[in-house]
Amino acid sequence: MISWFEAVVLGLIQGLTEFLPISSSAHIRVASAFFGWEDPGAAFTAVIQLGTEAAVVIYFRKEIWEIISTWTRSLWTPDLRGHHSARMGWYVIVGTIPIVVLGLLFKDSIESVFRDLRLIGTTLIVFGLILWFADRTARNRLTLERHLSFTHALVYGFAQSLALIPGVSRSGGTISAGLLLDYRREEAAKYSFLLAIPAVLGAGFLELSKIGEGPAPDWGPTILATVISFVVGYLAVSWFLKYISTHRFTGFVIYRIALGVLIIALVSTGVLDPSA
Repeated sequence: MISWFEAVVLGLIQGLTEFLPISSSAHIRVASAFFGWEDPGAAFTAVIQLGTEAAVVIYFRKEIWEIISTWTRSLWTPDLRGHHSARMGWYVIVGTIPIVVLGLLFKDSIESVFRDLRLIGTTLIVFGLILWFADRTARNRLTLERHLSFTHALVYGFAQSLALIPGVSRSGGTISAGLLLDYRREEAAKYSFLLAIPAVLGAGFLELSKIGEGPAPDWGPTILATVISFVVGYLAVSWFLKYISTHRFTGFVIYRIALGVLIIALVSTGVLDPSA
């Protein structure tokens, strides 16, 4: 059972961390273990992500409407098929395929083995280092409009699918992939957010049916956490996109490594139960 206080705390954490490359699912999992709360589970996490994803939809509402409308019209209007927005629609669809397939194949592991704190601590460190390497070697020269292709969309998609493991970070994984492909920081982040919309909304609505069953959270606290994550998430995505336009990801890398080391240390010394 998720209490109202837990819902407020976890909603704040979700909103603050979803769009930053530090893994929101890892923070929710770690916070619950640290405070001695029951693991809210993958279902709760998936549902409150609807709040932060709604924030992305509203923030990018003009671009999203342009993509949807142009892609839809291009299905029967050949002249529109070369338009950037029409192609972006296909790129988002193609980029979503890996996480859908892998999510279904590893569903049981996502809800059990992947939530082990030792694995989370390790992935925070490892993928933090990958983000650091990508940020340091990126030439920041490609744009989505001129250079995004089906191949690049698939690379982004497989990077996003790694976020099925808490600690990797959906935005961190996809942004790292974009940087390694030499996309500009803002462009990599923008496509990362757009690509996440179908996957997160799909997972969230799929898990809605589990609310109230067994150990899953009740409707009330879950809705509260979702609303909080929406408000905080909207502010976070606006700040993040402005921040990375002039700053590297070094601060996030340092934070990831420090948190990963702390988690492993607390588990190793018996302060935290890795499966609690």
